[in-house]
Amino acid sequence: MKWLDVLDRKLAPFAIPGIIRYVVILNALTFLLILASPGYQALLTLSPELILQGQVWRLFTWIFIPPTLSPIFVLFALMLMWIYGENLESQWGVVRLNLFYLTGMIGCTVAAFFAGESLAYNALLNSSIFFAFATLNPNFQLLLFFVLPVKIKWLAWVAVALLVLQAIGGTWATRIALVVTFTNYLVFFGPEFFNRTAEASKTSARRRRFEAASQPEETLHKCHACQRTEASNPELDFRVAADGVEYCTDHLPSRKT
Repeated sequence: MKWLDVLDRKLAPFAIPGIIRYVVILNALTFLLILASPGYQALLTLSPELILQGQVWRLFTWIFIPPTLSPIFVLFALMLMWIYGENLESQWGVVRLNLFYLTGMIGCTVAAFFAGESLAYNALLNSSIFFAFATLNPNFQLLLFFVLPVKIKWLAWVAVALLVLQAIGGTWATRIALVVTFTNYLVFFGPEFFNRTAEASKTSARRRRFEAASQPEETLHKCHACQRTEASNPELDFRVAADGVEYCTDHLPSRKT
């Protein structure tokens, strides 16, 4: 996308290399702090009501909340986030990954004003990183539960299905919020998806036209002698001879005798 190329040049001095690494480290530290003092998490959440009361640090601190408080699963989740971040930065570059993450933060913050604190915005932001990685690396293989090999694209589709079910079972505010939280994914991948869909539609239309043109045209009349039809020679008249075979008037057997 050309606008991303422009931003790459303009924002390069301000971008943070390894931004996902820092987020993962801060998630790990926050996890330890929450274990030591469970009430600490309440000071970090994305609460629109408290933000409007002046607790502006909540606009940023919610990204430090780990996706789970299970010691085993948090290690697995943060390890994967590290892998996703490293891969995306190597494919996109520092600026684009920074923009993707920042756009996701903004989307989640806006969504919070629709749905309040009813959604786990830190998990949704992490999910957008996961979807971006799965889109770019659909055949990347994970060992589910460290045993079962599964391609990441199938896990992504399962995650999409769960989000759809959450939207179906939620209010309109929740549905709008879920869409807005993935603004970053829609901005980065939406145009490519629509362009690919439009190109596939054009290719399909061209194939149908080609197949229609290559198929022999159905005709009602055909001369047994010269093979001309009413389609190839509209000026001809056709007759059925005494032998039951159709001829054009130029080749009727009666005219040859």
